[in-house]
Parts: sequence; C-alpha cells; structure tokens
Amino acid sequence: MTSVVSAVPWSGPVDVPLAGELDVQAACGLMHVHGRRFGRPTALGLDYASIVAAELDSIGALALEVARLRGVPVRTVSTSVAQAGLLAVSQYLAAATADEPESVGEGVGGPPFLSVDGVAFEVEALDAEVWRRFWAELDADPGVVAGAWRPFQHRFATATCAVPGELTGLTARLPITRLEQVAAVTGMTLVRVANRAVDDLPPYRIRALGTAPVSTAGELPDAGELRGVGVLRRAGELPLSGVVVLESCRRVQGPMAGHLLWQLGASVVRVEPPGGDPLRGVPPMSGDVSARFHALNRGKRVVEVDLGTVAGRRELLELASGVDVFLHNWAPGKAASWGLTARDVARARPGVVYAHASGWGDALGPRPPLGTDFVVQAHAGVPPSLMTIVDVFGGVVCARGVVEAIARRIRSGVGQSVASSLLSAASRMNAQATRRCTAPLSVPVCTDLAMLGRDPRFSRALVRDGCVVPVSAWEFG
Repeated sequence: MTSVVSAVPWSGPVDVPLAGELDVQAACGLMHVHGRRFGRPTALGLDYASIVAAELDSIGALALEVARLRGVPVRTVSTSVAQAGLLAVSQYLAAATADEPESVGEGVGGPPFLSVDGVAFEVEALDAEVWRRFWAELDADPGVVAGAWRPFQHRFATATCAVPGELTGLTARLPITRLEQVAAVTGMTLVRVANRAVDDLPPYRIRALGTAPVSTAGELPDAGELRGVGVLRRAGELPLSGVVVLESCRRVQGPMAGHLLWQLGASVVRVEPPGGDPLRGVPPMSGDVSARFHALNRGKRVVEVDLGTVAGRRELLELASGVDVFLHNWAPGKAASWGLTARDVARARPGVVYAHASGWGDALGPRPPLGTDFVVQAHAGVPPSLMTIVDVFGGVVCARGVVEAIARRIRSGVGQSVASSLLSAASRMNAQATRRCTAPLSVPVCTDLAMLGRDPRFSRALVRDGCVVPVSAWEFG
C-alpha cells in the first residue's frame, strides 16, 4: 500500500500497520499536535504527511543522481509517509521528550481573527511593542494585551494560541478596512485569509551563476588539484558526503533545509551571532540546548560571526570561499545591503550553489510584510493550522532545490542560484492537496508524544539524542 500522492509506502521502518493518511496522522502525532487548538486530536485539512513524503521521495531520487554523478557507491533509497509525518512533528516530539517538562498553553481557539464584515485575517508581530500598539489603538485592556503576548509569540512552538475573548471581540466589532488602517499605523502585519488557494507557483527557481565552466561536466577532479574553484569533493557513503554547506538561517524553514542536507551526508557549518542563536536557550531544554532547536540543528558545526559589522561580513565571505553550498534566509534586501548576493558569493567561490529561503519570494514586491508561517497560510489559502506546516514544508522544498542545483552544478560546471519561499511551498502544498486519501482511520490516535517516543514499534525511526528525534528521512543502500 502506498500514498495516493506518490508511490511512497505508508509505514516504512515504523512497525505499525498504517493503511492511509489518517493512520499516519494519528499514529505519528500530527492529529495530536494540530488538534491542541481544538482540545482534541484533529486531522489536518490536507494530506500533509503524504505531500511531505512525495517531496522527500523526489529529494531521494535527486540525491541518487548526485551520488551517481559523484561516483558515490549508493544505489537505492527509500522513505515513507510515516517518516515524513515524524519529520513534521520532530520539534514537538523533541520538546515532549526533553529533560524538563514542556509548557504547552492551555485553552482552545486562536487566530485567524474575524472582522465585523466577516473577513477572516491573520496578524503577525515579532516585537511585543508592535503587538501592544495595535491593541492599544483598538482600546484593548493593557493587562489583557500583555497577558496574550506570550501565547501569541509561542504559538509557533506549542501549536496553541488561546487569544482572550476580549481581543477577538474587539476585532469582531470593526470592518476589515479599519483594522487594516490600524495595522498600517502601528506596524502590525495583517493578511486577509484568501478565498482561493494559491497553487500555481513553482516550488523554487534555479538559475545559473555565470557562464564559464569550472570543470568538465560529469568529471570531478580531486579537491587538492582545484582548491578554491568550487569543486564538489567526493568521498563517503551518502550522496552529499564531502559537500560543505554554510548556513546562515534562523527559526524553522532554513534550518530544516540544512538539517535535511546534513541527513543526506553534507557537513553543515551554521553561522550564529556572537553568543549564539537566542533560540538555543528557549525551554524545554535537552542538556544545555533547547530541545526544539536541537531537533533542527543537531550535527551542525557552529561558528559565531557578527554580520552587523563590515569585519563580520568579510569573515563570512571568507568562510563562503571554502564551501559548496551557501544557504541563508535573510530578510528582503539584506543580502544586497551586506554585499552578499549570489554574485558576490560566486565571485569569492566560483561554482557555488547559493540558496535563499525567503517568506514571500518576489510575489509581493521588494518590501513585503513579515513572511512567517501563519500569515503565509492565510495569504495562500492553506487549510489553517497552528502547526508550523508551511515552515517545515518550506525547508523540505528548499532542500530539494539545493540538491537539484548540485546536480546541475556537477553536470555543467557552473554555479547555481536557488530561490524558494514559504509562499512557493504553500502553493506546492495546495497543488498537491487536490488528491486525498479516502482510507478510514484504522489505528489508535497518539495523544502523548512522550509515549510515542518510548514506543518500541517506532524504534527504527526514532533515536534518543538527548531528546527523542527522528532518524534520517531516507534509508540508502
């Protein structure tokens, strides 16, 4: 039995007789996490695990092609819908099995909000002051606004966001145009929920960087002979073994892409600000690092660089001169202002694969609103969830673009630029969501991720590395 979206099997290494999308969502914890906002396990509004699995299957096929081009002795690859489901809940699973108890918000409900004229919308703010100003303009009680900030800010981690009725009641008394005016003057991002799903964008775009070949297509000279000219080094037993990735990313989308490249064998060097990424210290902790952060960044080497300084940016360019892939998710315009565009990096490292994982791509112009998971869900018309379904899928789509670009790089000898976004990933999800699995639920529903982490039937798919995390999404032979 395989997914209706692709020929990917349901169970893979998970020793549970899964027979469809609902079984995977139930057994692997997706219903549990998505249903937190409803107070009960609830299926997602699309065959999410199958859609992710189809993309992982495509990445595996591309990775095999890269292995063939590089002469790496890997011949087969497999994945499963269950592995895709576990990847989707990996941060929540890590938090539930951390050294200290997880704090999950109580209460049901949450955005999208609703205006008096019946328009559903999402809001976003990464700054507590922006949140305060927006609600103050609506004459909300300051104490209620202050108390609602933490669950709103942490909804990315907990998949809950019980916004007080006082706040939802305020928006429900005003027309959408007035709410948009208030958002504009206070700096709040406000995005209407689309009535029609966006489903016609390509998942990513790949362009050649320059025209002069640095090696003959299909031939990979030893790194020692061509040091400094962008040669992909060959070695190891996984498709990307010997490939070096420099990652300058925060939150979920970019780190997930780097995490998948690491699973394919790449060495990932993560660039963090002096003192480290602040998300390292967000509870619950597993040892001395946040469990959620660990789920996306384990296995990566870390260098601390202050990109706010000229010296720091020069140091980053020097680091980039020795890598094969440069991956970032900086805000719009940041790469240009820092002198770190694709062509800047390609000058330092001819033949590099330069990947940018953004929120909106170029769909909303040079100055788009904040591009985070939930506002992109709203704009793209994705069935809403407080799980970070677009962030995770955005990382998967970005990783697929990078692996395809590596293959093109090897064939052509020319560096490649990859552009993907949360919006392009959401569009891909919507396009794939037209096919639904009709198999009924036939397994018990997971209601405790800590128990899932201890379940021996998942022992081939999970590993305890401080907290419980999925093993690689692929098995290569």
